[in-house]
Amino acid sequence: MPQHTFILNGSTTTVDVDDDVRLLWVIRDVIGLKGPKYGCGINVCKACTSHFNGKAFNPCSVRVADIEPTDEITTIEGLADTVDGDLHPMQEAWLEYDVAQCGYCQPGQIMAAVAKVKAAQAEGREITDADLDEIRNVCRCGTYTRIRQAIKAGARAM
Repeated sequence: MPQHTFILNGSTTTVDVDDDVRLLWVIRDVIGLKGPKYGCGINVCKACTSHFNGKAFNPCSVRVADIEPTDEITTIEGLADTVDGDLHPMQEAWLEYDVAQCGYCQPGQIMAAVAKVKAAQAEGREITDADLDEIRNVCRCGTYTRIRQAIKAGARAM
């Protein structure tokens, strides 16, 4: 069985899986991290949103063979390790605004929010409502108002 190596949450990780296995299943079933959720499996709901070299991506739509050994994958489990403190500022904002209802989509929502804020910061500007409109993560509980409030609060602390 082929081996695949990549950096997961700051640690070099090697797995023995077939080339065509989607990265989401490697993360969840082989490695055992359950933060990235399985929703649609076709890159639509974005419940599995994680970071690929710092940008939001959906591991349900990426084959493990398409990941290079130097690629850095960050899941919600590793997000806090990217900052000083126990939680990432976006996670703190999520708690402050009591965003989660069922909570299923929240790891993906937070990862998408962090990537969107970092993209705006890289352009030297603050996050805008137009940026928030571009986030396409689905929340079946409909907590979008609190999600938007938390993203703006988290962005101020990032």
